[in-house]
Amino acid sequence: MESRAGVSKQDIREQIWDYMESQNIADFPRPVHHRIPNFKGSHLACQNIKDLDVFARAQEVKVDPDKPLEGVRLLALQSKKTLLVPTPRLRTGLFNRITPPPGATKETLRTCATSQGVRNYSVPVGLDSRVLVDLVVVGSVAVSEKGWRIGKGEGYADLEYAMMASMGAVSQGTPVVTIVHDCQVVDIPEALLEDHDLTVDYILTPTRTITTGCVRPKPTGIVWSKISCEMMGKIPILRSLRSREKQAGKDVTLRDEHQHVVETRSPHTAPPSAVRRPCDPPQPEVGEDVPSNSVYVGNLPGDARVSELKRALREHGTAPLRLTWQGPRRRAFLHYQDPAEAQRAVSRLQGLHLGANTLRVTLARQQRT
Repeated sequence: MESRAGVSKQDIREQIWDYMESQNIADFPRPVHHRIPNFKGSHLACQNIKDLDVFARAQEVKVDPDKPLEGVRLLALQSKKTLLVPTPRLRTGLFNRITPPPGATKETLRTCATSQGVRNYSVPVGLDSRVLVDLVVVGSVAVSEKGWRIGKGEGYADLEYAMMASMGAVSQGTPVVTIVHDCQVVDIPEALLEDHDLTVDYILTPTRTITTGCVRPKPTGIVWSKISCEMMGKIPILRSLRSREKQAGKDVTLRDEHQHVVETRSPHTAPPSAVRRPCDPPQPEVGEDVPSNSVYVGNLPGDARVSELKRALREHGTAPLRLTWQGPRRRAFLHYQDPAEAQRAVSRLQGLHLGANTLRVTLARQQRT
């Protein structure tokens, strides 16, 4: 599969996602848009890692929690290797060490390799733990035979590697493997690569094992000027690492730190709920002439949290540009780039549940009091 000339990373992502869906290559969970896509044949691709010397020699293996990498996690456990899995979205730390119960059966090991296993059979690994990762396995949306990789656009795999480098858990010699379908191996223009982008040394597909010979340097640590204040607020371990590096005399200035300070309210200003920054969208009321690129989500549970809704939207591939939360009124408004994207979100979110509630989802302009 060839990528078009003059494309962006997002263009390549959309091309891959659309192709995998249209050709029915995609596998659960679907649709694969805005995900590291699972695909038919992922288990076969994972089996190819057994033929790599770097896997045979490895004692500690870090494998991302993506669905298509489930087979590698199982092989690591069956081979009695130490399996480290990043916590989803780095919410509660960097790693979990998967620890199967004594005398675990094959079926139990299969469970340990799933997202349920990460929840039920894991032990958190702190910053002070002595971790030396021998092999890194990541998911990808697209990858080139030169070893250049594109993820789903949120930067977590790049950030995880940079954090491991800062901790001394990996080095430039630590091999990186990715598991993809053959259609995900495409030409990627070098101009799209940035210094913080993670490259790969091996690509495993259902039909091929590709040694990239990539010599482009991998990240050597966190580039703080690429980190936003918002991301710092979401990832506690990132704040801990920043504090340590600041004490070590490193420049840890964030991308939007000055802007964030300027916008911080004084004790005499209105409460946060009454403050709207210029970039915030207006909060539409039901019955107003709301633009058709806004989606109304109603019947939210009374105790729902905005983070729960955001997670559900990401899982359904419908993350909006902006979200207006009106939890006390048990509703929210999602703001998309254009009406077509809003309509796609409405279609994908039909029947969505949050807690015990079935949410009501429709174009916001259709709502009337």
